[in-house]
Amino acid sequence: MSMLRHYYDINTADKFERLYGDLYIGKNPTPNRNKYLVMNLNFAVVNADLGNYRSAMDAHCRIEFTMFCRRYANLLPFSCLDEMIKEDGAVKQLDYLCKACLNARQKIYLFIDEYDHFTNNILSDATREKEYRQETHGTGYLRTFFDTIKSGTDSSIERVFITGESPVTLDDLTSGFNIGTNYSLAYGFNEMVGFTEEEVRQMLTYYSQHYEFHHTIDELIEIIKPYYDNYCFAEDAYGETTMYNSNMVLSFMYKYLDNRCRIPQKMLDENIRVDYNKLRMLIRKDKEFAHDASVIQTIVSQGFVTGEIKEGFPAEDIAKDNNFISLLYYFGLVTIGGRYQGDTKFIIPNEVVREQIFSYLLDAYSDNDLTYNDYDIRKKEQLMAYCGDFKPFFQFIADSIYTFASQHDRQKGESFVHGFTLALTSVCRFYRPISELDNQNGYADIFLRPRQEIYDDMEHSYIVKLKYLNSKATDAQVASTIEQAKAQVCRYADTVNAKQQIGTTTLHKVYVVYRGVEMVACEEVVE
Repeated sequence: MSMLRHYYDINTADKFERLYGDLYIGKNPTPNRNKYLVMNLNFAVVNADLGNYRSAMDAHCRIEFTMFCRRYANLLPFSCLDEMIKEDGAVKQLDYLCKACLNARQKIYLFIDEYDHFTNNILSDATREKEYRQETHGTGYLRTFFDTIKSGTDSSIERVFITGESPVTLDDLTSGFNIGTNYSLAYGFNEMVGFTEEEVRQMLTYYSQHYEFHHTIDELIEIIKPYYDNYCFAEDAYGETTMYNSNMVLSFMYKYLDNRCRIPQKMLDENIRVDYNKLRMLIRKDKEFAHDASVIQTIVSQGFVTGEIKEGFPAEDIAKDNNFISLLYYFGLVTIGGRYQGDTKFIIPNEVVREQIFSYLLDAYSDNDLTYNDYDIRKKEQLMAYCGDFKPFFQFIADSIYTFASQHDRQKGESFVHGFTLALTSVCRFYRPISELDNQNGYADIFLRPRQEIYDDMEHSYIVKLKYLNSKATDAQVASTIEQAKAQVCRYADTVNAKQQIGTTTLHKVYVVYRGVEMVACEEVVE
């Protein structure tokens, strides 16, 4: 947005060659470059509390409108600033500026960043949805503000560039706002946001020439790819390239160089976590589905979910399946993973997102937050990673499942047990859990891939065959299932893929069997 503002700003015409001369857009300028009076609004800095947002929005707009009048004082009527300030509130002030620019024969390029900041905040609170509707429909203040923008396009607002995370409020605020084009899903913009792998390699190569790297470029790509890569923003672009999250890559690069070219222990920068309140809102909405239709639960247990991406929908329809999947997509929690039986396939893009989802998903399994002794669980993790003693860790998972499973969760059965196990193994710092499904019976295999790139002295890795039986299963059925699990985990452990990823660790073949929410077996196959 900064690039666009400087490109189109009439006041930066004298800087055009310095800013863009060596770039494609500098060598191929468009007729509209440096043509507009640029107006910039950033709603992210506005207090989004429903009781204060009007005054906060008015205050932000008044500051920006004042700067606008001063920046272009030589192009606007002499009294423009004084007259604008006399108007009461952002709506009237914007309307006045549009008319003033029309009289001065000047055109405005309006930029709005995070237009949905207000409503995302409101939607995260279950008690505010009625008030949200009041503010975004009819004569609500937000609705009126956007109606004023549309009206301004008949006078002096020639272009508008709007960004936001969700498709919800754009639909609510601008029904009838048929003057815009949604480029979010456009093929031509698939590589605009983020880094391609080639760009990441170029950056790594550049720094390797100035620092003493302890890894080759290929080794670094192999390490960071599972954590930061795999985004796709246009269905037609699927299979051509994937995009790395640029913020995550730059954060890793900073930590790597600052750590004397050693892999940082934390691959997730806390500053780029998805906002907790937004995830809580998603979890709350997801729990409104029937137990057999939970979208998040399906993603966790099946590895993907299918549907279609909606460009916009009203807030009251957020809980409809395809709308909710779309919201997960726009928040970056799932990405396009191809096609499946005629629908778009959505997958969790990478390990950073997976860790966030699973961490917050633990809260969704009970009305109370899942809490445990950090010191105690870290000791259990250490026993598993360094001593080969896995039972205390899996017993902790089993105890948590038994304690926190509600009646609703128990009805989910296998998907609940599988999801909870994945969620808790995902927050174990020594392993990156990789879950695969057996095509024959649907039971889950979990490979606890050792993070030896960070903990190079750890000694043990695990392949876990997780089996689930109905709570009414007999002892004979349990015994038979155990024998199946032994054979299956040995077959899985014998795969080339697993052997390539265990490093110098000893691979343990473990089977875990549940009858209902009670763990009835947790043993290692020793040959």
